[in-house]
Amino acid sequence: MGSEAIKIEKLTKTFKLSSKQQKERKIDSKKITAVNELSFSVNQGEIFGLLGANGAGKTTTLRMLACLIKADSGDAFINGVSIVKSPEEVRRQIGFLTSELKLEEFFTPDYLFDYFCDLHQVPDDIKNKRKSELFARFGIDSFAHTKVANLSTGMKQKVSLVIAVAHDPNVIIFDEPTNGLDIITAKVVTDFLQELRQNGKTVIISTHILSLVEKVCDRVGIIIGGKIAVCGTIQDLTKEKSLEDLFFELYEKDGDDK
Repeated sequence: MGSEAIKIEKLTKTFKLSSKQQKERKIDSKKITAVNELSFSVNQGEIFGLLGANGAGKTTTLRMLACLIKADSGDAFINGVSIVKSPEEVRRQIGFLTSELKLEEFFTPDYLFDYFCDLHQVPDDIKNKRKSELFARFGIDSFAHTKVANLSTGMKQKVSLVIAVAHDPNVIIFDEPTNGLDIITAKVVTDFLQELRQNGKTVIISTHILSLVEKVCDRVGIIIGGKIAVCGTIQDLTKEKSLEDLFFELYEKDGDDK
């Protein structure tokens, strides 16, 4: 591991709330700060875990990094490229996967892979080689010409994963990569995450699953209320505690401070 592949500097994002959302959250404010001056970095060639409960700001952070939504203030750099000044260049450099990604059900995995490769201007010979390797790796080849509508949930996730890395990006951003998956498909995904690291890729994942962080992450940042509470290797952070004990200790402390 060497230099920083991702550097995040005081990212902030607020959202307006409807009257219904205010009632649901039991708050009077018409705005909520989802990410609050967030700063951390991810080293080249590591898997970094952003660990937090639902609503902690994980997905909002990754969507800003992927240039899907704009930050209110602050900036982040992917291999030195600013998400604020050069979002199109950032999009070219990254792969992004979210469990909320909905594939167009009319199309086939084969068509979608070609489409995303063409978007990234991947030459045909490289495209065909990667498609053959990735489809075989994930068992998609038997379903390559089956419409997405007729695929299982697990197979749809595999197709989404393969599409996210179709152009062989150096930085991969995964939002809840194993969310809702059965144990077999989840293992396929976690094995692939580790394989990406072995190939020198930089991976950042958001999750609320402690076991996933413990299994694959080199470092972890625990995010609470849109801020990083602690950041480091699991060994350095936990000492003689478990990651679960540390997380709930921080979560309860945050509640006590309010």
